[in-house]
Amino acid sequence: MIHPDTEIKFISREVGYGVVATKLIPAGTITWVLDKLDREFSPQEYGKIDQIYQNILDTYTYRNNKGNFVLCWDNGRYVNHSFNSNCLTTAYDFEIAIRDILPGEQLTDDYGYLNIPEPFRAIDEGTKRKVVYPDDLRRYYKVWDKKILKVFNQIPKLHQPLKELISKDLWQEITAIADKEREMKSILENFYSANSN
Repeated sequence: MIHPDTEIKFISREVGYGVVATKLIPAGTITWVLDKLDREFSPQEYGKIDQIYQNILDTYTYRNNKGNFVLCWDNGRYVNHSFNSNCLTTAYDFEIAIRDILPGEQLTDDYGYLNIPEPFRAIDEGTKRKVVYPDDLRRYYKVWDKKILKVFNQIPKLHQPLKELISKDLWQEITAIADKEREMKSILENFYSANSN
């Protein structure tokens, strides 16, 4: 489920639609949580459905570390890519804002950690990276872990509209990590490679 203080807006012809903040979303806010309405399709299920549905899954899903295609039921599927993303996923089935997201600003992910099957050239943002590769998670996980860890301690301190979707056990783990009583799991735990299975 995507953060409630967001809406879908047309961004541009090149980008299409995106998810935009309607209020300030502070760094450390949980911006998306995998919930019970999100649907997973195994590679076997994907292979058995009609091409029209495969095309939809190719466009709107990410792959988890099991290789399953995860289809978000709500506007979370419209979050666009950026090499300077303001959200990052974690090893805990939720994403957080790694910096303040201002009203009217898009929420963005780096598709490099979404286990894409093929490389693609993204919009040039003036960064060194121009292409998203299937193994970007192995290349950049240390950089992403540092960005996540920098704001992780804010999670328990902030108002979290999506907290009710987080189990009590996971919330205790989040709090222990924020208090430096436990180590944070690496984003690398999300990596999937078809070649390794």
